[in-house]
Amino acid sequence: MDTKGKIHSIETCGTVDGPGIRFVIFMQGCPLRCKYCHNPDTWKLSDGEETSVEAVMTQIKKYTSYMKFSGGGVTVTGGEPLLQPHFVKELLKRCKEEQIHTALDTSGYVFNDHVKEVLDYTDLVLLDIKCYNKEQYQYITSVSLDPTLNFMQYLSDTKKSVWIRYVLVPGLSDKEAYIDGLGKYLSQFDNIDRVELLPFHKMGEYKWEELGLTYELKDTQEPTDASMKQAMGILKKYGLNVMA
Repeated sequence: MDTKGKIHSIETCGTVDGPGIRFVIFMQGCPLRCKYCHNPDTWKLSDGEETSVEAVMTQIKKYTSYMKFSGGGVTVTGGEPLLQPHFVKELLKRCKEEQIHTALDTSGYVFNDHVKEVLDYTDLVLLDIKCYNKEQYQYITSVSLDPTLNFMQYLSDTKKSVWIRYVLVPGLSDKEAYIDGLGKYLSQFDNIDRVELLPFHKMGEYKWEELGLTYELKDTQEPTDASMKQAMGILKKYGLNVMA
């Protein structure tokens, strides 16, 4: 039987979610409630469009030549893709059968045996760590940091390639102590290929308004070039390969 899942949307030629040109699938549903989320319309698992692995694969195959020529592949993101592990596992498994590179963009919050099966078919994990300070992480996301740390340890134990993603948000995640703690923590792992330092933006603000949600960061500005460079410098002193 063809496995079905709830999808928010698809981007056919993405260039920011992994290497090369990528077919990006945004899954519906997320247990986090990040204050700076730019896709709050992915939160409810009950929303989105139900589709099958076969239907998505039919679309993916149309772009195979672009992906392979550019060193790209397929990225599954969200929302939180690991809320639907059975669908994602079957999808990535089919991609591997077609010799397509696979990436998974996740917060690492959902971690169980089903997730481990997904990782068996994942070439690269894009792990979003919202903050390394546990109290601040809880404040930003409304959930605990511990599952993400356990997830990262598993990725290390299984020698899975990882790109860490960290969004620099003035007033939320830009405190020097937070970034220094993250750098020190990450420096113990040898499976991290790069750290992507991403500047906060408000491109999703209008979605909060459309959904009738209160956007608390209305007055928050994007980080300055100087603050981005400072954060990069803190992370680089731990020997990390930092991109911005």
